[in-house]
Amino acid sequence: MDVRSCLQQGWKVGLCMLLLWVWMMGAVTAGEAGAQPVFPGAVGYGTDTPAGRGGKVIKVTNLNNDGPGSFRAALETKGPRIIVFEVGGVINLEKERLELREPYVTIAGQTAPSPGITFIQGGLQIRTHDVLMQHVRFRMGNGDSTQGAGFEPDVSTYGASAYNIVIDHCSFSWGVDENMSFSGPRTSGTKATTHRVTLSNSIIAEGLYNSVHEKGPHSMGTLVHDYVQDVAVIGNLYAHNMERNPWFKAFSTGVIVNNVIYNPGKWAIRLGFVENEWANTGIKPEGPRVSIVGNYMQHGVDTIKGLGIVGTNSKSGWAYLKDNLAYDRNGKSVPLTFGGIQELDNPPVWVEGLEALAASAVVKEVTEHAGARPEDRDATDQRIISDFLAGRGKIIDSQEDVGGYPDVPATYRALNVPDHSIDEWLYQFSVELE
Repeated sequence: MDVRSCLQQGWKVGLCMLLLWVWMMGAVTAGEAGAQPVFPGAVGYGTDTPAGRGGKVIKVTNLNNDGPGSFRAALETKGPRIIVFEVGGVINLEKERLELREPYVTIAGQTAPSPGITFIQGGLQIRTHDVLMQHVRFRMGNGDSTQGAGFEPDVSTYGASAYNIVIDHCSFSWGVDENMSFSGPRTSGTKATTHRVTLSNSIIAEGLYNSVHEKGPHSMGTLVHDYVQDVAVIGNLYAHNMERNPWFKAFSTGVIVNNVIYNPGKWAIRLGFVENEWANTGIKPEGPRVSIVGNYMQHGVDTIKGLGIVGTNSKSGWAYLKDNLAYDRNGKSVPLTFGGIQELDNPPVWVEGLEALAASAVVKEVTEHAGARPEDRDATDQRIISDFLAGRGKIIDSQEDVGGYPDVPATYRALNVPDHSIDEWLYQFSVELE
């Protein structure tokens, strides 16, 4: 059931919502044999999570970093919960990372009044399971910090309890470490780390390069760490990240489908491990196994000459490739693979129900529908999209290179939350934004 398509075909809103209700009832019935998707049309690993469904509704009523009515307080509340927003604007995390440790939560950023919710000067680490997060922005930045001071924000998952996580229609930029990653301990095996997660319809852009990371120049998109299993990266825009667009490391598995990658630096999609990280572990590392289908890459001003869409540094990446397109700045095709990628005849993994778009259709789909609040984009997302379409933009060192942190007035809207059918109520907010 796709309400957006229904509306685009000119059907009346009431009829579309009736169809949605019929879909919901069918999904509930089908749920006796298989779980209901976390939202209509959700496809990926972990999308059968209930997230906060059936839990208490918690309203975020202010933009404070903590205290009553804050997002941090809602995040730390125990028990299943649905977090909605009666306020829009910027939440300054004041260099304090958000941590999500309590499971069964829905973060419904689509309920915020325009301009929506943007977090600055900090990131988020998810250390729990059964999470849905939609329609929020993280503009992390360097926080006027100094190199080696320890302020290296990103949004990430971590550890064995991080599973059944869906991050959809969000925007991540100006990360000092990565922008958005899936992680855990390197050598403890698949049961000790993140698994069954989806990153979909999001913008992952402008990781900071010569910034405040202790290792020096960085600028990273998405890291899928060693042993992380069942990661779906679907329908996203990666723009102006030097590396990791994304990078799947040793033993990891997943799918990379229908993404747009613009102006990668020295790596677009990277597969493989770093040999010296496994020294003295007693473990012989193996490359990841990934299905890469229907993606589009376009070189930019920072892309090294001849860069292919998929590469490896360790001759250890196994990949099934189908219908991917890769072009230099002049529109000339470049080789799809480099470094010894071992191509497979069949997908090593796939997501049930996932039907990939043709790569030729991906640019239109992603530029129109990716990121937080596509129908109500902030200035940063608008600029990133327009720069891609015009062939502009570059890898940056600081948020100040592109105008600095957003500064918008707070907005407020009281929410009348229904006693039942909350799934349909939340989804209608999404339909209006996507």
